Amino acid sequence: MSQQTTDDALLELKDYSITFDTPDGQVKAVSNMNLSIKRGERVAIVGESGSGKSQTFLGLMGLLAKNGKTTGKALLGGKDVLALKPRELDQVRGKDMAMVFQDPMTALNPSLRISRQLTEQLEVHRGFTARAASAEALDMLKRVGIPDPTRRFSLYPHELSGGMRQRIVIAMALLTKPKLLIADEPTTALDVTIQAQILDLFNDLTAEMNTALVMITHDLGVVAGLADRVAVMYAGRIVEEAPVDELFENPAHPYTAALHASIPRPDQDVDDLAVIPGRPPNLQHLPRGCSFSPRCSMVQDDCLEKPPQLEVLASRHCAACFHPFPRREELLSHG
Repeated sequence: MSQQTTDDALLELKDYSITFDTPDGQVKAVSNMNLSIKRGERVAIVGESGSGKSQTFLGLMGLLAKNGKTTGKALLGGKDVLALKPRELDQVRGKDMAMVFQDPMTALNPSLRISRQLTEQLEVHRGFTARAASAEALDMLKRVGIPDPTRRFSLYPHELSGGMRQRIVIAMALLTKPKLLIADEPTTALDVTIQAQILDLFNDLTAEMNTALVMITHDLGVVAGLADRVAVMYAGRIVEEAPVDELFENPAHPYTAALHASIPRPDQDVDDLAVIPGRPPNLQHLPRGCSFSPRCSMVQDDCLEKPPQLEVLASRHCAACFHPFPRREELLSHG
């Protein structure tokens, strides 16, 4: 259940699931997800490793491993990309939707100069001539903050720093002016100063181009100044979804609250940081009830009986929890 109306939705995932066939049986990496994203909206997908957040969008891009399978619908501008043939998907991928990966070296060809990797995008997807493509690519390098772009245009990826390579990948993704940009942990491998610059870059350029942005991250702290809305994933499901300010002020799901408590703060000693006990569940052997129940300090008997469904708690705020935390104003009114 997404709180977004479908009238102005750019992307709609409907009963969207991803499974992997393995020698030990079937693994359900994403379970019956429903999510809508508007044009120009910035949505953060947050969760621990293994929660299914990256697989959700690799499936959308047609980049799952060979043993992976998607079901349900993924409507991009009303067109179900899951139903497209490989050649049709190639026309959409890169042009209408693009992805920035955590490690830019996985997205850059080490044997090709930066110039060719950038201009090819424009020649293939926007029909530019070689000269026009070069001019447009150089302009984009300036916009993403590459110093001395003319000189670096002709370099190979290994001749650039990690931060510059990540900027190149962002430039490559934005050159075709996609309607949807997916950023998968794009700042994890960078130092803190460069992280902040990259996040500002996403903020500015997506706003300028009215590009919808999906920011995939395990770190709730990076989304505060970037996202309009946050979806928290656990064990292949969305367990909470809300506007970013609402999520920080009134986390309803115990997992979201635990993530929030684990964010380092300048006024807090590192030893005082909260730690979520235990480990995420095995997706082949999920608990009978709530998937978070083995790690939850608030667990009650009904949590062990069946999985909770996403329920509306307030305007544009929903959570999958039988015993959500009360909203702050409710506590004050009863205080």
